[in-house]
Amino acid sequence: MAGMIFYKQRHKVGTGEKKPRFRVVGVAGCDLRLYARHLRYSELQAIATRTGAELVLLPAGGEQETDKGDV
Repeated sequence: MAGMIFYKQRHKVGTGEKKPRFRVVGVAGCDLRLYARHLRYSELQAIATRTGAELVLLPAGGEQETDKGDV
């Protein structure tokens, strides 16, 4: 089974800026250590290709999606 790399888009970086827009949140199913805080999508694709992992984009959470009720 191939591993998965979970990533999300950063909020403080807009389109057109020359900064990396993605952050890796977690890795499952493969032995991988990342030392960079923020990555470009092309860098994520290169890592996924070489490790045989699948890239999984996490949905952006908003204020409406946070549930502060009793669990």
